[in-house]
Amino acid sequence: MTFLAVTLFLVAAVTPAASPSPVKLWRLDCGVIQEDDLNLFSDTYAYVGRSKQLSAACYLIKHGETYMLWDTGVSTEALGKPLRGPGATGESLTRSLPDQLERLGVDPKQIEIVGISHYHYDHTGQAALFPQARLLMGKDDITAVRAPGSTRAKPLTHWLNGAGKLEEITGDKDVFGDGSVVMLDLPGHTPGHHGLLVKLAKQGYVLLSGDVAHFEENYATNGVPIFNTDRAQSLASLDRFKGLAKNLRATVVIQHEQADIAKLPAFPAYAE
Repeated sequence: MTFLAVTLFLVAAVTPAASPSPVKLWRLDCGVIQEDDLNLFSDTYAYVGRSKQLSAACYLIKHGETYMLWDTGVSTEALGKPLRGPGATGESLTRSLPDQLERLGVDPKQIEIVGISHYHYDHTGQAALFPQARLLMGKDDITAVRAPGSTRAKPLTHWLNGAGKLEEITGDKDVFGDGSVVMLDLPGHTPGHHGLLVKLAKQGYVLLSGDVAHFEENYATNGVPIFNTDRAQSLASLDRFKGLAKNLRATVVIQHEQADIAKLPAFPAYAE
């Protein structure tokens, strides 16, 4: 080994690795859903005669100077709509995503990445408001949305027709390459369903469920909705998700569970 090579080796050995970029996480309000037939969320009829209000949550992540959205909630067509009575559709939205971002001093045009857990309407509803962003979504979900006769394509048309940057994800996806934000491959609810793992310096790991489960009882008992695309994959994904939660001692946030809103700081505060 030459003197120069030895010198470079020694410098590399004693030079500390670059510090990871700081990560901040905000919970955003992306709607409320009134579900009058909770048995839709159990293929073993576990919730006969029960109803529940489900939250529709979105999350803003700041990694260094880069902003990412995780899920985009229900459409702005639900703004001001009642949950029951005349004009009700079962979904209601108090404030749009751009309104909430502006309260944080974030221009919606600053959103560089939009990650979508899966193709259901209550997760894609406001995606079209961020056309400049690169869309990250499971490849198998994109394939399903592109299928002839699909009714789920409208919020994603900008990316599906090639006008926007689209990355079709297979397996896990380390979004920033440093392990701080990882899309987790959790198929079963839909073919390309993903959850999100966020590593925070102070709070530790946070697991965002996507729809691997919809509420606490559903999660605790491994309930499988009747509309999931694959029961075996659903159960395997729940098993993986719970294993990650245990091994990483992660804060589990079930995105549709209203009780889990309190697990993260109240808007406009953030977790770090």
